[in-house]
Amino acid sequence: MISFFPAVHERHAPEYEFFRGERVRCFESPLRAELVLQEITARGHRITAPDSDSQGLLARVHAPRYLAFLETAWAQWVAIDPSNASRQPFPSVWPVRTLRSDIEPSNFTGRLGLYSMDTGAPLVDGTWTAAKGAADAAASAAGLLSAGERAAFCLTRPPGHHAGPDFMGGYCFLNNAAVAAEALLAGGSTRVAILDVDYHHGNGTQSIFYGRSDVLVVSIHGDPLTEYPFYLGYADETGAGAGEGFNLNLPLEAGSSAESWFAALSVACSRITRHHADALVVSLGLDTFAGDPIAEFALVSDDFFRLGATLKRLDLPSVFVLEGGYATRELGVNAANVLDGFEEA
Repeated sequence: MISFFPAVHERHAPEYEFFRGERVRCFESPLRAELVLQEITARGHRITAPDSDSQGLLARVHAPRYLAFLETAWAQWVAIDPSNASRQPFPSVWPVRTLRSDIEPSNFTGRLGLYSMDTGAPLVDGTWTAAKGAADAAASAAGLLSAGERAAFCLTRPPGHHAGPDFMGGYCFLNNAAVAAEALLAGGSTRVAILDVDYHHGNGTQSIFYGRSDVLVVSIHGDPLTEYPFYLGYADETGAGAGEGFNLNLPLEAGSSAESWFAALSVACSRITRHHADALVVSLGLDTFAGDPIAEFALVSDDFFRLGATLKRLDLPSVFVLEGGYATRELGVNAANVLDGFEEA
């Protein structure tokens, strides 16, 4: 399988994040992509650089003022005080219920809070470059499918499925799966399905397509009653307006077994089949692995072969986009197992 790998991912390398109130080293690090690259290269997958510019597609996915902020955020931060170049900015205020979000504050702290859902998307000097490179990879993979290829993998970071139309969060800045879906539609597809198998609900992806019927969004994830992102991902969220019936959430209790997870996958695949999709985008979160430090499902490495083989039976041109997965030692093996399971099915 052809894999798109933007080397600029390493430009996004925050030193720390805040996890459960503690300052810790970032779980989402450049090492994740490098270990996946090492494993898929060893197994003979072809690696190539992105060859498409996602700028026009990003304008279909994200609000213009959000894109303008994100592209210039670091420069704005350093302009306040040159010594900020050695500090990471974090939001400290958010426009929650009854507060206005239609006006963009002139104060940087106000803007950062306006465009953030949490403190979980730390910015550094190279964040925009890395995030744009990931979106370019998603556009490139979709373009390959539109030209006749059956599958491609985006070995990308930072991930994207928590990024909504006008906000970042959960390590995500630009929604790569949404970019891939828009690129497939632009390339001739009429009905696209996005399947999110990350442990954490892809709230950003749901928000982007919630009112649309041309993109079906299906997600299997930890129950938001107890799991991040908490405020979206419930089973009663089925779409709105033209999108009614085109959003399916399959939340599972923390600690759910592999068999429970694959039972949910069977439901997801049945819904994708009924959508009569002509292309599939897989938000490939690998934090469903039993050893993941910030998730609580029970899949083991061999289960990822089964995941790949199951998706192959949908018989759809498929773009795989790397999302979460923080058990770094096993991440490469688990990613490669999905791709090999898909190809060998």
